[in-house]
Amino acid sequence: MSKDYVSIITPCYNSIKFIDITIRSVLQQTYPFWEMIIIDDCSCDGSDVVIKEYCKKDSRIRYLKTDVPSGSPTLPRNLGIANAKGRYIAFLDSDDLWLPTKLEEQVRLFKDEKIAIVYSNYEKINEKGLRNNRQIIASVSISYKEILKENVIGCLTAVYDTKKVGKVYFEKVGHEDFVMWLSILKKGFIAKNTNTTTALYRLSNKSLSSNKLKAFSWTWNIYRKVEHLSFLKSCYYFGHYAIRTSLKYLK
Repeated sequence: MSKDYVSIITPCYNSIKFIDITIRSVLQQTYPFWEMIIIDDCSCDGSDVVIKEYCKKDSRIRYLKTDVPSGSPTLPRNLGIANAKGRYIAFLDSDDLWLPTKLEEQVRLFKDEKIAIVYSNYEKINEKGLRNNRQIIASVSISYKEILKENVIGCLTAVYDTKKVGKVYFEKVGHEDFVMWLSILKKGFIAKNTNTTTALYRLSNKSLSSNKLKAFSWTWNIYRKVEHLSFLKSCYYFGHYAIRTSLKYLK
């Protein structure tokens, strides 16, 4: 690809309710140089039919399928990354949405050689897609040491530059996106916020209470077993994480 294309990685499992509007949000992008790789994790609700119809209409949309259901987005995302042809890698789940200028706003920021990840603010919507101004405002920029205190990068907003860091894959751990950002920023790069809201994150009706407990456990595991921080350093960063995350859940 001669232009600076963005490869959009979209794992999909039984998403027939939302995949259509998700694809349309990509088609409405003002930045035209993209490919959308949708990885079907063996859906059984007809999602594949919808996706394949879009593939016929627009060659920028590609359909892949896992051999067996993986049960998590990790394998489908990595399959998408492996097949990506673009310089930039972006992530969009099959029930979330992008606003039209997202990619255009983000790609221009990569001119700075220190920036390897560009992200943005995002807004929460309910399962029906209704917006109620519940915006998540992230830091203006962030380094490795700062992101250890709180993962401010929403996966649906993130784009990374393979020209600077190569292809980076997800590890099969809890908070796999957090681990990916850490692995990139540890190399000395920074992540930059567009300081605009460019995406809509759909909340499901599933209970969040058990997920919160898992999130705390996963984060501690990242500090100790992935980043191999000392016990004292882990406590320091975990304290920051616990306070900031608790405040964020109240929004």
